[in-house]
Amino acid sequence: MSLPESRHLAQRLLTYEAVAGENSESTESAAFRVCAKLRRPLITLTGVAGFRSLLSRALTLARAEAPSLSAVEVATDGSLKGLDELASQTDKELARDGGAILIAQLIGLLLTFIGEGLTLRLVQDVWPEAAFDRRVSEKEREKLEHTR
Repeated sequence: MSLPESRHLAQRLLTYEAVAGENSESTESAAFRVCAKLRRPLITLTGVAGFRSLLSRALTLARAEAPSLSAVEVATDGSLKGLDELASQTDKELARDGGAILIAQLIGLLLTFIGEGLTLRLVQDVWPEAAFDRRVSEKEREKLEHTR
């Protein structure tokens, strides 16, 4: 998977969670919910320290593209702190973009460390009702080509 494809997968996860959030009373951002849902299986795979390191690295990489994430921190248990405050302190679109960049960086690191097959299997296990697979539709591939 290339960088645009990992960003596309991240955007699909965020869109899925945004829709799910509209149907619930959750006030957390979609990015926060994606991280929280990925946290459990990744802690099982890597331990708390491993997941915290992975998420911290993703956050560091994301801050280079979205400085607004400077208020976001990774807690000792691997949870995110400050992402929801970011949405209330800055432009909601800016906060949403920062969250998307963070999730894309996390997905990119997963692809690097555990590979595409295992990453997609993990995503499918966390969101079994969603249609995430290795194939990107021709229309989606064209959009990805335009972003390169």
